[in-house]
Amino acid sequence: MIKKEKSFFQSIKDRDPAAKSALQIILFYPGVQALFWYRIAHFFYKIKIKIIAFFIMYCVRTILNIEIHPAAKIGKRLFIDHGSGVVIGETSEVGSDVTIYHGVTLGGTGKHHIKRHPTVKDNVLIGAGAKILGPITIGENSKIGANAVVLQDVAANQVAVGIPAIIKEKNCLNF
Repeated sequence: MIKKEKSFFQSIKDRDPAAKSALQIILFYPGVQALFWYRIAHFFYKIKIKIIAFFIMYCVRTILNIEIHPAAKIGKRLFIDHGSGVVIGETSEVGSDVTIYHGVTLGGTGKHHIKRHPTVKDNVLIGAGAKILGPITIGENSKIGANAVVLQDVAANQVAVGIPAIIKEKNCLNF
């Protein structure tokens, strides 16, 4: 039997009990609005009309307080919940079905010059205020705790908590 892929709106409803309808999500979820404009800006960036891409994302940052570089690579069904203060850097890669809460930074450390930002694999949850810095990888199905500062790779199915983050087994916490 072939498993049908969830729609973007259904995936949000599954992750946010407050989401009641597609119209509510479109009108009142700034993370959804930022991603809509990011997709358009990313298209312009890829076809080398970068000034339009940067202008679109400047407007998004100004209005929604969510900063996504138009060169970032973002997979399907990313959910930026609440959204305020989220930053996704230029060389960031975000997989499918990732959930990001407010105040999260996928940023650089200033020590790297080509790949400077994190890679976040599929089905990752990143708690409010977390900072994931540098060209590190967060493995599939991992969870990053609120306000964690992650400076090293996190393997699949792990939990990272604290400042600096330490890795815990997923089953040792009540997730």
